[in-house]
Amino acid sequence: MEQALCRGKQMKAQLTAAAIVCLSGAAVGLASSIPSSPSLAPAVIPDEFPVDQFVNFETPHVHPIDMTPDGTTLLAVNTADNRLEIFSLASGMPVSVGSIPVGLDPVAVRARSNTEAWVVNHISDSVSVVDLTTMNIVRTIQTLDEPADVAFAGNDMNAFITCSQANTVQVFDSSTGAHISDLDIFAEDPRELAVSPDGSIVYAAVFESGNDSTILGGGLAVAQTLAFPPNVVSDPAGPYGGVNPPPNDGGSFSPTLNGANPNAPRVGLIVKKDANGVWRDDNGVDWTDFVSGAQADLSGRVVGWDLADHDVAIIDANSLGVTYQTGLMNACMALGVNPATGDITVVGTDGTNEIRFEPNVNGRFVHVLGATFDTVSAPSITDLNQHLTYIPGPTITPIAQNERDKSLGDPRAIAWNQAGTKGYVAGMGSNNVIVVDQSLARAGLNDTIEVGQGPTGLAIDEARGWLYVMNKFDASISVVDLVTEAQIATIPMYDPTPAQIVAGRPFLYDTHLTSALGQASCASCHIDARTDRLAWDLGDPSGEMKTFDQNCLDANCEDWHPMKGPMTTQTLRDIIGQEPHHWRSDRFGIEEFSGAFESVLGDDAEPSPAEMQLFEDFLSTIHFPPNPFRNFDNSLPTDLPLDGHFTTGRFAPAGQPMPNGNAVLGLNNYRFGDLDGLECITCHTLPTGMGTNSELVGVNFIPLPPGPNGELHNLTVSVDGSTNVSMKVPQLRSTYEKTGFNTTQQLNTAGFGVLHDGSVDSIERFLAEPAFSFANLQELADMTAFMLAFGGSDLPGSNGGLFDPPGNPSKDAHAAVGKQVTTPTSDPNMIGRLAEMFTLAENGEISIVAKGIFNGESRGFAHIGLAQYQSDRSTETVTHFQLSSAAQTGSEITFTAVPAGTQTRIGIDRDLDGFLDQDEIDACADPADPASTPANSTCCVADVNGDGALTPTDFTAWINAFNNNLPGCDQNGDGACTPTDFTAWIANFNAGC
Repeated sequence: MEQALCRGKQMKAQLTAAAIVCLSGAAVGLASSIPSSPSLAPAVIPDEFPVDQFVNFETPHVHPIDMTPDGTTLLAVNTADNRLEIFSLASGMPVSVGSIPVGLDPVAVRARSNTEAWVVNHISDSVSVVDLTTMNIVRTIQTLDEPADVAFAGNDMNAFITCSQANTVQVFDSSTGAHISDLDIFAEDPRELAVSPDGSIVYAAVFESGNDSTILGGGLAVAQTLAFPPNVVSDPAGPYGGVNPPPNDGGSFSPTLNGANPNAPRVGLIVKKDANGVWRDDNGVDWTDFVSGAQADLSGRVVGWDLADHDVAIIDANSLGVTYQTGLMNACMALGVNPATGDITVVGTDGTNEIRFEPNVNGRFVHVLGATFDTVSAPSITDLNQHLTYIPGPTITPIAQNERDKSLGDPRAIAWNQAGTKGYVAGMGSNNVIVVDQSLARAGLNDTIEVGQGPTGLAIDEARGWLYVMNKFDASISVVDLVTEAQIATIPMYDPTPAQIVAGRPFLYDTHLTSALGQASCASCHIDARTDRLAWDLGDPSGEMKTFDQNCLDANCEDWHPMKGPMTTQTLRDIIGQEPHHWRSDRFGIEEFSGAFESVLGDDAEPSPAEMQLFEDFLSTIHFPPNPFRNFDNSLPTDLPLDGHFTTGRFAPAGQPMPNGNAVLGLNNYRFGDLDGLECITCHTLPTGMGTNSELVGVNFIPLPPGPNGELHNLTVSVDGSTNVSMKVPQLRSTYEKTGFNTTQQLNTAGFGVLHDGSVDSIERFLAEPAFSFANLQELADMTAFMLAFGGSDLPGSNGGLFDPPGNPSKDAHAAVGKQVTTPTSDPNMIGRLAEMFTLAENGEISIVAKGIFNGESRGFAHIGLAQYQSDRSTETVTHFQLSSAAQTGSEITFTAVPAGTQTRIGIDRDLDGFLDQDEIDACADPADPASTPANSTCCVADVNGDGALTPTDFTAWINAFNNNLPGCDQNGDGACTPTDFTAWIANFNAGC
């Protein structure tokens, strides 16, 4: 390495000397003013490209910013733009020197060396290995579903990659990319990684670790519909003698019961395990005997049933053995290692879901925590908002706004200085950074450091005295002075995010804007527009009945009682245009949630109608990701292993592994099998699983007229079989995520399952209920397989028919979306994958973009059909064969499957200004700025200092750009800063402008 650096210095000195000789000649006399470049007409884009060029998966960041080991380069993911941004630190402030296309929705980056970075692409299920010298992907690592982070550790410095949806850490040889091992993580959703100071241990934070809470069944009413779970809450042998709902304040209810209401429905009850291992409800009553003790069978559990509560996986980087740290918090959002002590710090949130009733949790239902442990001692857990007081009771008084602004919300990053004396924690929801000491007490000069919108990543540059903060929501990097602890600069990145997303996001995430104490938001439960995997009882004993007024399958739907019992947190993906809302269908549209900003978040006032419209417009963009259980071509699997799914006792002894399932046969039974007196599709229409928004008139299904705010009226039923009567037919696209709870197994990773209250432990259990007349275990396995592979559309019966009620369209993605192949490759699997991608693109199911070095230049291509690709030069097209054959070692080209309709923006017109990217570069316009086009650009690449004239000072500016890898160095347009640019600069200088 040192020899290489010396050769580099010698080369730069030689270039300097050569330039002095050149500049002493005739070139010096060519200084001139710089005229405008000739105009260039916009490219003609094929008509089939739709207007919508952005698919929003609302993908969360994990480790979005990093520095190279030598401290000269800052790396940042640009998730919305599917790129890795490169910034030189040589001149002081970060200066953009490159923007490298990677996979779809990059969420993490780690520098393996000064010249190589690994970028984790969440939607692509891949890791891009990037050469920082050529500014190109040189290898693509294929991973399991939804990779989140990468770290390098062990004697061999192998790469460890968390695959969050697969609950796996994959290990690869970081030099060759060869797969070494898959480590099963007994926990839900491992994400961020950290490494011990000696590199021997890898720590993986478990995002959905749970908080030792679960539910006891309490509403079972119709045995022929549901036989599970047993109604233990109403059992006379229980602690309350069968009173259901049981009181929450001694022998009374708080708030006081509304005597005008009819009796409340029987409901389930949330219990939580305390530090002594006792399972208690919010009244302090002990239910241990019914959860894990001798009478566990009364709740449907096996004796010894328990929750693992694995918060951090601790991996020996050499032996690959795995142990766990427990007892920290519900959502372990980020972690870091103190370099001085080796202690591990985890930051995240913990929900108080064991406390019943909306007035009692209003504004106080989530705490922002930090935990420190050393693998030997018991962990130390601290509330990171020590200025807050969570006063119990059915009322809340919002604190002053300046006090709320001190709060930290939705923490997503933790970083320690080298001395281990100061830690920095970024609050994505609070738009700030706090400084803490080793005890996690605040230790900053001020209460907070205000930064950009949605800070999610931190990188400490102690050599320059700066902290770099990645701001996800406004696509920028804040530079914070470590001495003054104040933001001193903001470095913007190009952001293609549509305005409606930017404008509406604060109403989901902003904790200072929307809550009484400044630490909570809608996203505290609907984390990243998804779910916290918990159930909450947000009923109100003092509330009023609400008259049923929705689209009911029959005449038996009932008015809604305010004491509704526990309900699991629902995803916010694709809910707009799928009304009504809530499990009980008791909200016409999103507008009816405006009151929740006061009644749940405790804010001073609810949003205005205009603000709720902004919120709705944002929510309407969120899509489900590709389904990991579909085949590559989006077809259903016919031999799907059902790992983690167990027999229930109906067709085989309980607790045995389920056989593989055929989802195609499951779909057939779903559409045509008379499983419960009706076909499944009668209520659960395709492709969403929700009820129809139509009524049968004669032999035709006629859409129901929309409501006053455009809301639909998807079907409600009265045959839930447990607790409440009137229930919306729920969507089924995220069923595959509801795993980890099984009452036939002693140790579990989740305390809530399926059904509205999560009381039915698994999808196979629900399907095994008496309501469904499966003939044997294999039919049950086939339907389970179909439920796991449900999301992804492209299902027969989705358009309705004579016997299939029509369903609404689904915002989701083809299974191939995001998948990548880097060429050249000799791997037959990757060769076959590229061929299959091409076939799918030719059929219009997806599209393809290709990025890489083509004829010596960094180029982009978008598939346009008929085996053709439009390049990023408007006059150039190439065939699929030409493009795939052009790749060579050192000039790799990466093909990426993208949603059909997004290929223009992702592939060839980054800013969608109608001028293709390379046309703009050729004309010295900025392809990442819609206001900069060939029509208004000035083109003179030799004018490095940008003063409008060619003079010897431009050479000095070029030498500085070359030495520090700055913009202006690249004179030949190959996307890299190399000695060949010196010759190009001389030619450009002599050519004039």
